[in-house]
Amino acid sequence: MFRFQSFHLFGVIGTAIITGIISVQIIKRFNLKSMEGQYIKIMPKTFHKGHVFGSLIFGIGWVLTGACPGPMLAQISYGYPVVLITFLSAIAGTWTYGYFRKDLPH
Repeated sequence: MFRFQSFHLFGVIGTAIITGIISVQIIKRFNLKSMEGQYIKIMPKTFHKGHVFGSLIFGIGWVLTGACPGPMLAQISYGYPVVLITFLSAIAGTWTYGYFRKDLPH
């Protein structure tokens, strides 16, 4: 995907984004209820510059390793032991975030 040789993943992600936008608009406009009969509330999100930095770190890691967090375990079990480094780095990053989360701006 990041070599821009195939549009497939961009198409899947783009379709998911468009589907999400349409779905949220339908939920808001028609004030839909959940399966349990409760009204669906979509809480407003606030922007934080940390979102940009976190997204950049995530994206750079994805590009450098070629491993999305989802299939990392599948890659390891398929016989790509180098992905263990990526997996351990993801664990370390998650732990670091959890440790410093209370000190980060909200």
